[in-house]
Amino acid sequence: MSTAPASVVRALGSAATIANGRLTLHDEAALASPMMDSLVRLAVFGDATEQDWARWSIWEAGRAVGTFSASIHEFYMARGRGEVKPVTVPAINVRGASYDTARAIFRVAHKLEGGAFLLEIARSEIAYTEQRPAEYVAVMLAAALREGHRGPVFIQGDHFQVNAKKYKADPVAEVAAVKQLATEAIAAGFYNIDLDTSTLVDLAHPTLDAQQRLNFEVGVELTQHVRGLEPKGVTISLGGEIGEVGTENSTVAELVAFMDGYNRTLKAKAPGMVGLSKISVQSGTSHGGVVLADGSIADVALDFKTLEDLSRVAREKYGLSGAVQHGASTLPDSAFYHFPRTETAEIHLATGFQNMLYDHLPAALREEIYAWLRTNAAEERKAGDTDEQFFYKTRKKALGPFKRQLWDLPADVKAKLALAYDEKFTFLFENLAVGGTAAPVARYVKGPMIVRPAPGTGGPAVEAAPDDPDAGE
Repeated sequence: MSTAPASVVRALGSAATIANGRLTLHDEAALASPMMDSLVRLAVFGDATEQDWARWSIWEAGRAVGTFSASIHEFYMARGRGEVKPVTVPAINVRGASYDTARAIFRVAHKLEGGAFLLEIARSEIAYTEQRPAEYVAVMLAAALREGHRGPVFIQGDHFQVNAKKYKADPVAEVAAVKQLATEAIAAGFYNIDLDTSTLVDLAHPTLDAQQRLNFEVGVELTQHVRGLEPKGVTISLGGEIGEVGTENSTVAELVAFMDGYNRTLKAKAPGMVGLSKISVQSGTSHGGVVLADGSIADVALDFKTLEDLSRVAREKYGLSGAVQHGASTLPDSAFYHFPRTETAEIHLATGFQNMLYDHLPAALREEIYAWLRTNAAEERKAGDTDEQFFYKTRKKALGPFKRQLWDLPADVKAKLALAYDEKFTFLFENLAVGGTAAPVARYVKGPMIVRPAPGTGGPAVEAAPDDPDAGE
């Protein structure tokens, strides 16, 4: 049996010991101390062995106190039945300075007694931020523990997307690539996944059913793959999508065509299998917003009536939590209170927080990043792009190469950024009616907590036994 490296043992200190493939926690309070900072740094920047043991230690320490990765599926089903008050769940793409960003989210959630929020990363983001699923789960759980969070943590794979161009060239290989990513993510602890096959919608066909056919058929194929990988006791929350973000607004007829086709196909291929819990639609936004020549973001005409109608049909006809809106973080502040009013189930927020991070960077670091982009992202510059437009659209690609520098920002910069994040997350959680959702989340989301085998010991992850002294009861 392999043993934990000395660096991980030192990071844990007297808070926990590892023996015979099991972590025993001695000091719960230490999880919210700088000890966690040291442990999560090893989970991200250590060598391969240090990463494996640090990530396992974070997972198992969380399980010991009842902080665990979970599926939001049952909460969403309750929302679809009308048993939960209207709340719009923010799905936050944590891209850069991830540990500090996630800490701010949990700080605000604790203050507002909020439990209904998702931490997510998309297929594309996993690549350019250099955050594979196992690292991402460890960092999110570490941030939760550092801020004293107890209960479920909802970690989501956003836009696990089938690339239309690659699908056309080789459909089997492209679907297999998404399946492979889902396999990696579920093993890491992603129990919420947005399946995005909306790229396969073909408007050239004469009927809505034909237009949506590839979307729902490939969506069912991916659903079957995911359901076959679920740990015992976990029903992964799955989302579908009917309209690619940045295109024409979705309609009720399109939603019905997709859902009828999806449910019909799922019933034929896998009778009794659980389907979707939500549906993503397009109602006027675009990812990252539309950047103008001076670097500012164009105003967006968001169609809240479309969102309201789609959410209502999703709930009443199909029992889903409602409609999901992507590309929302660059909307004006005045827009956000409308989401719970129209009973939008979920909104996705990413670029706005990235903008805040860049706004707070030391000037020298920002210029170093921009110099890197001039060389390494030059092919993405379109004719006529101003510097402001080019940097705004490409600077997300620097988050991975500059990950360590973003983790190691000066203390004063971190403090200012933390205040800004706290203010922004407080605003969002209040306007989206997230405050007070910890209680209903606890009522509907019971676990299970999954036991991870220690690195090198082999064996699958399994559901914690009810009488396990470390099960967080």
